[in-house]
Amino acid sequence: MEMRSGRDGRAEERRRIREERRRRTGGRILAMICSLVILVAVMYGGLAVYDRFQEKPEPVQSNRVGGLGLDENGNLVDGDGNVIEVASGTVVCTQEELDARMAQTALTAQGEGMEEVLDAIRQSLSDGSSVLETLRPLYPDHIVLASGGQYHFVPINRQLAQSRLLTENLNILESGEIQYLENGEVISHRGIDVSKHQGSIDWNLVAQDGVEFAFIRVGNRGYGESGKLMSDDCFEDNIKGALAAGIKVGVYFYSQAVNETEVLEEANFVLEKIAPYQVDCPVVFDVEKVSSGGRMNNITVEERTHLTKVFCDTIKNAGYRPMIYHNTEMGALMLDLGQLEEYDKWFAAYTDTLYYPYEYKVWQYSATGRVPGIQKDVDLNISFAPIWE
Repeated sequence: MEMRSGRDGRAEERRRIREERRRRTGGRILAMICSLVILVAVMYGGLAVYDRFQEKPEPVQSNRVGGLGLDENGNLVDGDGNVIEVASGTVVCTQEELDARMAQTALTAQGEGMEEVLDAIRQSLSDGSSVLETLRPLYPDHIVLASGGQYHFVPINRQLAQSRLLTENLNILESGEIQYLENGEVISHRGIDVSKHQGSIDWNLVAQDGVEFAFIRVGNRGYGESGKLMSDDCFEDNIKGALAAGIKVGVYFYSQAVNETEVLEEANFVLEKIAPYQVDCPVVFDVEKVSSGGRMNNITVEERTHLTKVFCDTIKNAGYRPMIYHNTEMGALMLDLGQLEEYDKWFAAYTDTLYYPYEYKVWQYSATGRVPGIQKDVDLNISFAPIWE
């Protein structure tokens, strides 16, 4: 009896420990899900305040949602009166600011009109969607993106040319290649872009695989303070090989210019390099944010837009067709696209959906493509119409 009682006691203790572990694990999972749901709810509340901010109402306590509100100057503030950044119509909120208002937002989420939103969020997250994928359908009038550790809700400029591309028209092959269809017919054209990073290329094999056009890097400017101008080591071999194989050629330059003198130097460098060759596709200004240490990272939107325009105008005046390479972050936060409407766009997004709202002619959809004749990963592109003259 004593031995049995001891075993029963130990069994009961083990059962209690297992139950405690299950409760803790369940609590952690629930907390994680709630955090994601509340994150969106806070953004919902923040945008509700932002909409009122646009109308410039009198600042009253009832304007506060989820701890957010307006001060006497019309600034968006948190529960302690600290101003939250709102730039160019963009609502910005850090993860720390979201976490600080989780409890208040949870209560707000139970209020009128929120249950439908929360149900959609729960369904999306349970289907395995990311936070951004969950947020985006809820805000059809905003570009929603994460940048610099913050979530940005950027109003879509309906005055710009809008994309008419439809995700349902994409045809994704087993190889990962993407085609664009209209009325069941493929209308897109296959392309790649290459630099010295792809090494030696057998362009005949590339052409035999059905690649129709290629953007070839002419060169780049260094990230460092000196910003040295450099030619791509494989430019000559690549452009000669592609043309000999019957592939239509465009070129691009990776800029790090920080003033007009430098960007003119880049444009003239490109024009000199391509002069001996038949360049039927656009000449591209590749303007990107470098993860760290980029010379262009700290210039203003106005400066970056001006430099982009100077490069494109110089290329256009020389008789070529300029194009701008960019991604969602660059288009939403770092360029004034309203001043660049006349130039064609090449857009980069590694996804199988068409989310970006503005018009573009070429889509770079993968950085890890494989093409016969190229031994390393290569960027894959499609154009939605011929981009050669």
